[in-house]
Amino acid sequence: MKKIIDNRRYDTDTAKEIGCDGYSNRSDFGFWQETLYQKRTGEFFLHGEGGPSSKYAKTVGQNEWTGGEKIIPLSFENARDWAEKHLEADEYEAVFGPVEEDDSKRLISLSLSNMAVETLKRLAAESGKSQSEIVTEMILK
Repeated sequence: MKKIIDNRRYDTDTAKEIGCDGYSNRSDFGFWQETLYQKRTGEFFLHGEGGPSSKYAKTVGQNEWTGGEKIIPLSFENARDWAEKHLEADEYEAVFGPVEEDDSKRLISLSLSNMAVETLKRLAAESGKSQSEIVTEMILK
């Protein structure tokens, strides 16, 4: 399929196919298939098609529907989100790079005895580490 959108050309024949996902087969009214593509320029787009009960359906009369297809330009972030939901891990990482595990921290509230708080402060001061680092090390031992 070829389409011009916002003065940009999208062509499924010349773009690189990244991966696809779908539901059922073409004889099912709910059938849909989406394929993620990347242009030579690095831009991403989705080619979707589906049956009369899919999100790609088109009206052909009063309360009458048929299958249809559509090209949807995607930002890098939206392409990455789509790939995360619809592709296998190896397919995803081949395009978007290896995923680093999330080592982010979470803020929690704790109730500690006065003695425990003073000990935590002392250990942090002696070691030059934060109180969070001290508690994390104690828990993960």
